[in-house]
Amino acid sequence: MSATTPGAAATSSTGGSGRRLIVTADDFGLSAAVNAAVIEAHTQGILTAASLMVAGAAANAAVALAHAQPSLAVGLHVVLVDGKPFLSPERIPDLVGPDGLFRNDLAKVGAAIFFRPKVAAQVAAEVEAQFQAFRATGLKLDHVNAHKHYHLHPTVGRILLDAARRHGARAMRVPVEPAPVVRAVTPDADLGLHRVTGPWAKLLRAKVRRAGLAAPDQVLGLAWTGAFTAARLRGALAHLPPGVTEIYLHPAVSDDVPGGAVGYRYRDELAALLDPEVKALAAAFPRGGFRDLPVVLE
Repeated sequence: MSATTPGAAATSSTGGSGRRLIVTADDFGLSAAVNAAVIEAHTQGILTAASLMVAGAAANAAVALAHAQPSLAVGLHVVLVDGKPFLSPERIPDLVGPDGLFRNDLAKVGAAIFFRPKVAAQVAAEVEAQFQAFRATGLKLDHVNAHKHYHLHPTVGRILLDAARRHGARAMRVPVEPAPVVRAVTPDADLGLHRVTGPWAKLLRAKVRRAGLAAPDQVLGLAWTGAFTAARLRGALAHLPPGVTEIYLHPAVSDDVPGGAVGYRYRDELAALLDPEVKALAAAFPRGGFRDLPVVLE
């Protein structure tokens, strides 16, 4: 990617109606099963990037694997809900439950973050700690995103964007998912969530680009989270819109992932990334991390 000027608006560029592709695995560092799948999907499949959970149980192993695979673009998967914090629970008491893990009552904690400056300050401290932890890995920060897209929350989004700029992130995922593609592949898909998240995602994308970071033109994975099968991935590639598209999945070599999501088809998502027909379709597009794709100033 070419450099951008801080504070200037940035947008993806593909040269006219071209199509470019970033294929990302989330939850890198969550477990050994996820780490193994990330490396297999990168070396033998179409995976080009991974988002690291710095507090994950297998984060140190993921970092070592990433250093051994410099062609894998690695970003930060900021976790603020449904997971393990980096800071001690005493530092962020309003964000965690009795078990010391992040709370899962997203609406209540979201309201507290929005209305209570003390809680927002705890979010800022945790976010900063996760960015600092990523910096300590020695890996180049390719991108930033948030577990369960929690950066769509306006306060969290502002905090995350500020930290991303200060720490030199090149890009941020914003889940603007093209409904026509989802409908073309799965006509019976429930797109109710899109009607809720869509306006917030477009607003955040504008803020991200105005801040000088790149954001993909569209993202695929929201509607099929945990069930992004080979058939769906083939369909997504066959209907890929113009511009830069980020496709994200959750691969693992086992469906039994400690700390993972119940019901996720982890092995099927790995199989999708390794599927021969998927590989043939993806070969038609320039692929890489955000570091590999061009950006122009608006």
